[in-house]
Amino acid sequence: MDYLETTRIIYKKAAETPDVGLCCSTTPVWALPGLVIPKKMLEMNYGCGSTVHLRDLTNSPKILYVGVGGGMELLQFSYFNRRANGVIGLDVVDEMLDACKENFVAAESKNKWFDKNFVELRKGDALNLPVDDNSIDLAAQNCLFNIFVEQDLKKALLEMYRVLKPQGRLVLSDPVCESHMPENLKNDPELRGLCLSGALPLMDYIQFITDIGFGTIEIRAKRPYRIIDPDHYDTVEAIYIESVEICAIKDPMPKDGPCVFTGKTAIYTGTQDYFDDENGHILMYNQPISICDKTARNLSSLERNDIFISESTFFYDGGGSC
Repeated sequence: MDYLETTRIIYKKAAETPDVGLCCSTTPVWALPGLVIPKKMLEMNYGCGSTVHLRDLTNSPKILYVGVGGGMELLQFSYFNRRANGVIGLDVVDEMLDACKENFVAAESKNKWFDKNFVELRKGDALNLPVDDNSIDLAAQNCLFNIFVEQDLKKALLEMYRVLKPQGRLVLSDPVCESHMPENLKNDPELRGLCLSGALPLMDYIQFITDIGFGTIEIRAKRPYRIIDPDHYDTVEAIYIESVEICAIKDPMPKDGPCVFTGKTAIYTGTQDYFDDENGHILMYNQPISICDKTARNLSSLERNDIFISESTFFYDGGGSC
């Protein structure tokens, strides 16, 4: 049995009987006025972070969410959209789509503003999206793409790129791992399906995304997620896994390569009011400004002692200069 079929079986069971411990979201659930999330939706929150970010959701964007889970993030997206078929929820597992429909009935009873027709549920595969080209403003997935082997990961990213409009956003939440992942764990279909052994190093994951053509990448959060330990898994050393939240923007690719924001900051401390690198970046005296990693490298190469460059925080929330 291949890893994709194993994954379908895992999530078929998780749809029929909620498995609270299957995944563990590393971010708190949104608490918003008038938003009540049904208990079963919370139990079926099979993600490792969040893909719902306020600054992505202006002007009622058309939203695609792949891998519906219990529908919690679909409900959250609908909170900011509130129009018929404004959100598309896609899943390959029939039982998960059925469970999601049931959860929407409960959500309607608890949320006066919510109409289940805000969400269009479709059966479909992340590797072959039943969605038109250039039709989506915001696409998202939570704890799904890490399951894919590299060839399938490329297909899934290409499909997301295809359906997004120019300047559209792809928001991802996935496990990443900087430790060496043994081949026996990588090739274990159940561990892949459980969102453990498919985790890539963060910069390798970003490389996959930028190779597809996304010109701007934002690393919005990185948090502890899981330990694969020798007492429970076939590994000699403990393997530390983190969850990461990423936004990839379908910008044109800059001539000098993608702009990747990992939370670096520049501060100018010289004797002038400002510093101008004559490459589009002005640093005001003693005022921090977020910069992409490419700009950080360029400023560091000047070898000036009056420009401080911070390490990556992996918590970037906009307002930067590239």
